[in-house]
Amino acid sequence: MKFRRQRIDDGGVNLTPLIDVVFLLLIFFMVSTTFTKESRLQLELPTAEGESLSDDTDLIEIIINAQGRFQVNEQSLGDGGLEALLKALQNASGGDTMRPVTITADASSPHQAVVTAMDAAGRLGFVKLRITTQEADASPN
Repeated sequence: MKFRRQRIDDGGVNLTPLIDVVFLLLIFFMVSTTFTKESRLQLELPTAEGESLSDDTDLIEIIINAQGRFQVNEQSLGDGGLEALLKALQNASGGDTMRPVTITADASSPHQAVVTAMDAAGRLGFVKLRITTQEADASPN
């Protein structure tokens, strides 16, 4: 009797062991990873070194207090938001968008209030925007 031999096809690569190893690595990294979040970040606000600019008499100053309330040229806006700030900036500038705008914010004021002030100045087309900072210490580290 003549039996036929079965051919073994060696043309393909068996991916089953590779998939098993990748799956085990995935499980290992998922188990060993910590999922804790930092609840607070300790930030040191930036300081700036440089020359002080001369005082402009044409300056529009936006002051933001610790609660996020605005003052434009020392006139309080109360609890007004973006719309009140836009109106106050429009009145203070008289339509002249080339006047410099300085934003002075308390260190503990909300970041959103500073962004709102910058947004209001940008919407009205002001091109000279400054943010005040404190002077850096002269002592070397």
